[in-house]
Amino acid sequence: MRNDRGPRSSGYIPFDGGPSPYVVPIRSEVLRNDNFRATVWTGENLQATVMSIPPGSDVGLELHPDVDQFFYILLGRGNVMMGEAMDNLTFESPLIAGDAVFVPAGTWHNVVNIGRTPLKFLTIYAPPEHPPGTVHTTKAEAEEAEGAR
Repeated sequence: MRNDRGPRSSGYIPFDGGPSPYVVPIRSEVLRNDNFRATVWTGENLQATVMSIPPGSDVGLELHPDVDQFFYILLGRGNVMMGEAMDNLTFESPLIAGDAVFVPAGTWHNVVNIGRTPLKFLTIYAPPEHPPGTVHTTKAEAEEAEGAR
């Protein structure tokens, strides 16, 4: 299946095309997305989401014990911090469009938007971290949903 629908409004909600074979213009999906997080493909062993972090906000300090994570930055400026303990983030790096971040399973991490525009990026989880079709319009909504799991 191919997802090449036309331009979307700010109320755009991505379609999760998994676990079927799927082709999507991912750059367009990332840039059109204004949701904090939305899945675009969920399979048995991998999940792709698009994220949009407002200026001055962050993803939130998190740990995925059994999930590797990948970020690909398409728009904005940020900082990524990682470490073995939540109070000992020993790795920090600035982020700009075109940067890729690899987060090994069991690593505490956070991404902070330090720019004046939304920080927009693709995230891949292996294995999947969120239920198929997940859409969190805000960070608060994401935190509430994750607290309920």
